[in-house]
Parts: sequence; C-alpha cells; structure tokens
Amino acid sequence: MQAERFIIRGDLAAPTFLPWVARHLHRLGLHGQTRRESDACVELLVQGPPDLIDAMEMGVSLGPIEAWVETIERFRINGLPDG
Repeated sequence: MQAERFIIRGDLAAPTFLPWVARHLHRLGLHGQTRRESDACVELLVQGPPDLIDAMEMGVSLGPIEAWVETIERFRINGLPDG
C-alpha cells in the first residue's frame, strides 16, 4: 500500500469534477479524499497499490470532459488522515 497527495491544477470549476474523481477512485478500488482549494486547484489524497495510483493519475488527467487538467503534482505521504 502506498499513499500520495495529488495537487491538480487547471480549469476545475465544473461541478462534475469532484464526483467524477470519487467515482474513479471507487472503480479502481482506491481509498481517497478530495478537497477543492479553488476553481483552479484540487487536492486529492489517495491510498492503494502503486499501479492503481498511477492509473488514477492517468484517469484524472483525461476526464471528465467539463474540466481541463493542466498539471498534476504527486507527493508520497505516510498515509491518509482518519475521518
């Protein structure tokens, strides 16, 4: 198990973006938490197998169509906070 923090930047104001991320996490069997910093920045904490975390990054970079992801920065962390 690995845990990472993604900082996602772009045009992320679409109301469909955070629910889409949550569904994608669930489909991949990952644990995660999202937090909207602004319409241009979302933080994602994700935990699971490294290959699936890589797949999550790829998925987030491609969709949904209403959002435009410009960059994703990834940082390894010790784990997800409780709650």
